[in-house]
Amino acid sequence: MGDERDASTITTERRGHVLLIGLNRAHKRNAFTLAMLEELALAYGELERDRELRCGVLFAHGEHFTGGLDLADVAPAIQVDGTLTVPEGGRQPWRLDGLPYTTPIVAAAHGWCITLGIELLLAADIRIASSDTRFTQLEVQRGIYPFGGATIRFPREAGWGNAMRWLLTGDEFDAAEALRIGLVQEVVEPGADVERAILLAERIAERSAPLGVQATLRSAQLAIREGESAAAARLQPDVVPLMRSEDGAEGLLSFVERRAARFTGR
Repeated sequence: MGDERDASTITTERRGHVLLIGLNRAHKRNAFTLAMLEELALAYGELERDRELRCGVLFAHGEHFTGGLDLADVAPAIQVDGTLTVPEGGRQPWRLDGLPYTTPIVAAAHGWCITLGIELLLAADIRIASSDTRFTQLEVQRGIYPFGGATIRFPREAGWGNAMRWLLTGDEFDAAEALRIGLVQEVVEPGADVERAILLAERIAERSAPLGVQATLRSAQLAIREGESAAAARLQPDVVPLMRSEDGAEGLLSFVERRAARFTGR
């Protein structure tokens, strides 16, 4: 099973070039404590730092993806100055630290996916949901508002009206609605979400050139941060080093030889 840390509230397992990251506080519906958030940040840091890792899978152990934040544990820290610290070597799980990321994440949700859970999905690149998943962004019903990125990403992904329908009411919605509005890209049978996420992650890790994946993410992030014109200005200049790379040569050769490419990330 690889280097898995079962005693942790976050498990990690290497499977080839894929890092499986599991939420592992099932007896509390995977509700996040400060310690659990720090462990998740360290796993994200490992995923981004290790060049042997080409894709991550975020999933949950137990019956639910997450019940959100364990407010009894987390609220006192937030009330001090509104910030949650990221340990050395970690990366912010919401991916809102202003730093680019170059390793994609496929997320798999089932059961309850509440508040922070939706924001973790929105921070991922591809989202899969089991048909039994129930979603709710209910912060407004608790006197606060989403502060992990939902106010930024939800309208962008789902459209203003679709996002506000759920952000402003805190109502519950199902996987079919999540698919309709673009919160998730696929809905699968109950119990099949993790398997599907791993399959997609392995397709990215094994069939796609790592340098090409990294460049794709950089370009898309640049368009979001600085606008389409800034990203468009870099399209042709940034493809030149890719075409001159070993993987670029391998991609061309595999096309000529009509075979699957064997990429090394160089």
